[in-house]
Amino acid sequence: MSGRTSVLRWVLYGAVAVTLAACGSTSGTKDGYYVVKRGDTLSKVARQHNQSLSSLMRMNNISNPNRITVGQRLRVQGGSAAPAATAASSGATGSAGSSTALPPRNASTNSVAAPRNINLIWPAAGTSKRGVSAAHSQGVYISNTAGTPVKAAAAGKVIYSGDGLRGYGNLLIVNHANNFLTVYAHNRRLLVSEGATVSQGQTIAEMGNSGTSQVQLYFELRYNGKPVDALRYLPKK
Repeated sequence: MSGRTSVLRWVLYGAVAVTLAACGSTSGTKDGYYVVKRGDTLSKVARQHNQSLSSLMRMNNISNPNRITVGQRLRVQGGSAAPAATAASSGATGSAGSSTALPPRNASTNSVAAPRNINLIWPAAGTSKRGVSAAHSQGVYISNTAGTPVKAAAAGKVIYSGDGLRGYGNLLIVNHANNFLTVYAHNRRLLVSEGATVSQGQTIAEMGNSGTSQVQLYFELRYNGKPVDALRYLPKK
């Protein structure tokens, strides 16, 4: 794999569900604002206010939400005009179109304890192998020919569809019940848009080699924004 794909070691740690660090206020929504509290994630806040992650980021001028802190006030859907979070307060770098929910480089990638209340199917046919680097060892690479259908591993809602993250190629992230996310990277073509509701087994993309040197799908499962051993949840072959 090329050096550019080393960004996969980050694969959206929190991908739209970065667990926010530190401790602080427990305040909720008031007057069009939400005050971040311990354990919050950006995707959770977006869901609570019936808006997409991208709109929440735009409203608060956030392009790199890893460093959002507890106690930070976020403007949320329905709020009145207000000062957006600055790049300094959010740790943002670059434009919203070129960066999103990337984790800190030293983010832990150890599998976390998670309930077994999600039933997955394999997202694509092909030869599978676990990621070899510690940074993405919880994910699975599936190799096959270009154009192989990529299917939703479980029913859910698409919360990211695009190619704005260098190294991931054409990327989809699907949010599921019970605080699970699935990640599908390196697709040739994306067949669903952000906000779409997908059913389990629905074809959502075509396998490709965007952002990598060979045709493959990188699949990852996350619980509360943290990596979970995907092979423990996928059916035995």
